Amino acid sequence: MTANPNTPHIAVVGCGYWGKNLVRNFHELNALAAVSDGNPGVAAEFGARYGVPALSWENLLADDKVDAVAIAAPAAKHASLAREALTAGKDVYVEKPLALKVGDGEELCRLADEHGRVLMVGHLLQYHPAFLKLREMIRLGDIGRLQYVYSNRLNLGKFRREENILWSFAPHDISMILSLCGSEPETVSAVGAYYLHRRVADVTTTHLDFPTGEQAHIFVSWLHPFKEQKLVVVADDGMLTFDDSQPWESKLTLYPHKVEWRDNMPVPTKADAEPVSVEPAEPLRNECQHFIDCVTDRSRPRTDGREGLRVLKVLHRAETSLAQGIDGNGPLTSSAKAPDEASSRFPGVNVHESAYVDDDVQIGEGSRIWHFTHVLPRTRIGRNCVLGQNVAAGPEVVIGDNCKVQNNVSLYKGVVLEDGVFCGPSCVFTNVMTPRAKVERKNEFLETRVKRGATIGANATIVCGNTIGAYSLIAAGAVVTSDVPAHALMAGVPARRIGWVSHAGERLGPDLICPREGRRYREIDDNTLEEIAE
Repeated sequence: MTANPNTPHIAVVGCGYWGKNLVRNFHELNALAAVSDGNPGVAAEFGARYGVPALSWENLLADDKVDAVAIAAPAAKHASLAREALTAGKDVYVEKPLALKVGDGEELCRLADEHGRVLMVGHLLQYHPAFLKLREMIRLGDIGRLQYVYSNRLNLGKFRREENILWSFAPHDISMILSLCGSEPETVSAVGAYYLHRRVADVTTTHLDFPTGEQAHIFVSWLHPFKEQKLVVVADDGMLTFDDSQPWESKLTLYPHKVEWRDNMPVPTKADAEPVSVEPAEPLRNECQHFIDCVTDRSRPRTDGREGLRVLKVLHRAETSLAQGIDGNGPLTSSAKAPDEASSRFPGVNVHESAYVDDDVQIGEGSRIWHFTHVLPRTRIGRNCVLGQNVAAGPEVVIGDNCKVQNNVSLYKGVVLEDGVFCGPSCVFTNVMTPRAKVERKNEFLETRVKRGATIGANATIVCGNTIGAYSLIAAGAVVTSDVPAHALMAGVPARRIGWVSHAGERLGPDLICPREGRRYREIDDNTLEEIAE
């Protein structure tokens, strides 16, 4: 093949598991100019095999003969390498994901615009002939209005520790679904399972709801007995399946099934499956050629930086949902750390990008502030705390160490949580006894103190000016109107003591022995329980 003098000179960075395929394809397309790898020996081997220089990263950036770089390094390095390449005036192709933080992805898009550079993300299946045909059929209305999309991407291995299954397998499916639905989802939720490592999900299911009514789910796993890569599209006038494990003549199939209504009941009307003709082509070859064309023509890639950023945002939202599902709050993996400015203000603290943290706030290391939460001025939050979705805290609220404040809780001025307090979803604190919208009563705010280790159940109401005793438990829906003794189990409206609970939160029987820890207690009077020292 005769080289085109206009073909850009592209260097591949990373010659490992996937990078070697990029090296081969760019070589076959007469665009490979150099290779680079963290292991100089590997780079030298590939350079010799394909007859191109093996360059260090620094020398590659300084080489004027290199027009563009294709990055296939570990995901944690994508943002920094792409940033340096764009700043050096190189066009950039980066394998998925674009970055691990939304803020980094936004910065890369901005740099590409500022420097007039091409930025493309390797969402491979957007270049698969079967998917392109499927997308065209949907655009033309061949199966009617899109209703539901789901994808399965399953296999046994390759196991990873630097990223979980969501970040390893799901970006391609998210990219396809966003392309089909034509918008970003309103809601994203994910659940997962952890079998091989307690902090790295092996199986996840992600659900997406779109503003125009479409819904989607993505099932990914590397603990599956066989390989499956399937996309199913359901519309009101037919269905399509894209099964990449099938031969070319069967990869794309149309099912002209319909649902008819009879006597106000849906009735399925089935039809024979029809294979859809697709011209065979290697998706990666198409993708590499597309990057070459965009660099040559200065055109916008199909999977440009903005498309990669949309996928990254969905991944981030799914990861956040996934992390919250682990024992009520869950650890954040490296890929889930919030990218916003608030996180950098508080070292060791994860602040979701949608949260607002005002000035003059203290947050202890290890704490997590989730989406749509607002922390107001002069609020102090201790170490290893969790503030869930849509929490408001402050101003001048004090939260001790190891507290958990679940979704939709407002902690107003005057509320003090000592260490180890649990506030259940949508529980309510008041701060004034006789509120009126038109009457200013800020000087009448009363302090409410929740002492060490206490638990407040979901939808309970704590009337201001009262103290919740240490290790007490307020039942869901209870309304507390007076001080609560330590270890008291409170229920009802108004709340009354119906028993005692141990330090571990277990209800005590007549013997007053904790069934979980074996601690022994004795009742001094109706309002006092004390532990018997061993």
